[in-house]
Amino acid sequence: MSEAFNAERLTRLCGFLQQSPTPWHATQRMVERLEQAGFARLEETANWQLSPGKRYYVTRNDSSVIAFQLPAGKLTSLRMLGAHTDSPGLSLKPNATQYSAGWLQLGVQVYGGVLLAPWFDRDLGLAGRVHVRHADGRLESVLLNVARPIAMIPSLAIHMDRDVNAGRSINPQTQMAPVLMQSDTAKLHELLGQWLEEQHGLRAVEVVDFELGFYDVQPPSLVGLRKELLASARLDNLLSCFVGLEALLESDGSQGALLVANDHEEVGSASACGAQGPFLSDVLKRLNAQVGGGSEESLIQLIQSSLMISCDNAHALHPNFRDKHDERHGPAINGGPVIKVNASQRYATNSVTGALFRDVCREADVPVQSFVTRADMGCGSTIGPITATEVGVPTIDVGLPQWAMHSIRETSGTRDVDYLTRALTVFLNRPTLS
Repeated sequence: MSEAFNAERLTRLCGFLQQSPTPWHATQRMVERLEQAGFARLEETANWQLSPGKRYYVTRNDSSVIAFQLPAGKLTSLRMLGAHTDSPGLSLKPNATQYSAGWLQLGVQVYGGVLLAPWFDRDLGLAGRVHVRHADGRLESVLLNVARPIAMIPSLAIHMDRDVNAGRSINPQTQMAPVLMQSDTAKLHELLGQWLEEQHGLRAVEVVDFELGFYDVQPPSLVGLRKELLASARLDNLLSCFVGLEALLESDGSQGALLVANDHEEVGSASACGAQGPFLSDVLKRLNAQVGGGSEESLIQLIQSSLMISCDNAHALHPNFRDKHDERHGPAINGGPVIKVNASQRYATNSVTGALFRDVCREADVPVQSFVTRADMGCGSTIGPITATEVGVPTIDVGLPQWAMHSIRETSGTRDVDYLTRALTVFLNRPTLS
């Protein structure tokens, strides 16, 4: 097996991670690369005119994206890649402004299964989307990214909580409101107005609504004496979004291929732009109507002749907590992509899809691993089972091994990035799915 360390790819990845503090920013970055590669934008509200051999993309909610390439002939199958654009974090409440002990703080709500303890004493920025009303009454949605340390959540000194290292619980309602400035009069909307003027030149606008969250402004970094590790926020699951996009852009375009990156996986995927929603099904119906058979029967044939690789990171074997893994299923960082298996269908993998992915990795000269949760522990899930249920497409769940999943800063392997990219590119170029 070759051990690739693609420095240019890692540079692109670090840039993507740093510039994507929210699902909206991640989608925007992906769209920019798609357009640079010649993908044409489609609007869901317009009539589509698709041509064989062309490449297209469409977004929903500006936080989910589907990109696809069409074969030169009739569309009879698709090689699909799936990922998600969201990550656990702290989101602002609608009426977030609050004061305590002479300090302006902002109230937060927890998004997804956040590992709370690492959020303390971090340099926090703020990002998301803001909806404003102009003087003429026109509403506009703009992205905001205050990419500098404007807030932090200070820890309580150990002298005032001697039991803190014994596993004290954390209350997100009362103990995790970030501190922004020493003031008992400043208001969030006033600050938003200042930031909107700084970043977009918007003046005399009214802030009508927003979806904003805090994030760690520390940039990604390569860690280890040989730079074996990549440390960053939001590796789960922007790493898969990046790798899927790299593979799509590097594929030769000979086969029908599709990449879907859904929002809201971390909170169950039950939204119009989530994997449980109709976004992917809507696109597949329109593809079938334009360049497939056109009938309901041909749509089913298209779906059943296709394959979805759902990419979401896997739990790497932790050197300090080896007992948390099944002793025969502890994926190693930089040991290659991980096939995720669960008998209760928390992952969508079966022996048919697993065998095909192993064959893809063999063809790509990439090592492959397996992950099964200990039989006495619960198992998370991904968009894989949801997509398989909603669409009916044969699906496999894979991912890259990482430590500290759902922390504010996660860790994965630098060589694994290239391993999975190569495997997915081979999959997208594969003439047959058997």
